[in-house]
Amino acid sequence: MSEPQQALDPAKLPRHLAIIMDGNGRWAQRRGMLRAAGHESGADTIRTVTTECAKLGLEQLTLYAFSNENWKRPRTEITFLMRLLRKFLVNERPTLMENDVRLTAIGRLDDLPAPARRELDKTMELTADNGGLNLCLALSYGGRAELTDAMRELGRRIAAGELAPEDIDESTISRALYQPGRDPDLLVRTAGEMRVSNFLLWQISYAEIFVTNACWPEFGVDQLHAALRDYATRTRKFGGLVDPQPEALHG
Repeated sequence: MSEPQQALDPAKLPRHLAIIMDGNGRWAQRRGMLRAAGHESGADTIRTVTTECAKLGLEQLTLYAFSNENWKRPRTEITFLMRLLRKFLVNERPTLMENDVRLTAIGRLDDLPAPARRELDKTMELTADNGGLNLCLALSYGGRAELTDAMRELGRRIAAGELAPEDIDESTISRALYQPGRDPDLLVRTAGEMRVSNFLLWQISYAEIFVTNACWPEFGVDQLHAALRDYATRTRKFGGLVDPQPEALHG
């Protein structure tokens, strides 16, 4: 067992890890390669990180794989990314099964090309009974779009007489999101960018944030463990105080 693995305290691991996977293109261009090579290497990183998170016993790993804004990219790149998604979904089925990983997805999935959507549905169906890590891919996803869709659903329920406006609270909104459940404990962003890029805007309200300069294809087990060790040092207060001193309450 490597030293970074020995240094991790299972009791201090996040239960839900979310990652903004950034820097595929920059990683490739720095090496004189096409952006496509960066995306292909990034797909390999997904396998590495997912497998390690499964071994560590995390409950959920949510990956920002393709945003609503990514549809604005050149058509050739979008076509390549959708083909890469199909290839990933097919090729990773044995690894997902071996590691007891369940695949889910969030976003406006109907926007995906039919071939990619079919392979996504097949992989989700195949892994549906797996009881380990939930690998959630955010595809054609945007945080504002998710909130918009949630508000539309609540409006529909109000119009149908199924819900009274005064009964709406935070838990009602949370249940109307794409995948209700535990909010991320830790948000990791690669490639050094200091923004959340419209990702899980409701859910990351109290997530700890870790930014690394490593581009996504460089984010291996060591970098993952570094983020997890950093998380273990955090004191999560959720807007409150941890064991406040009496004088702090009065002064």
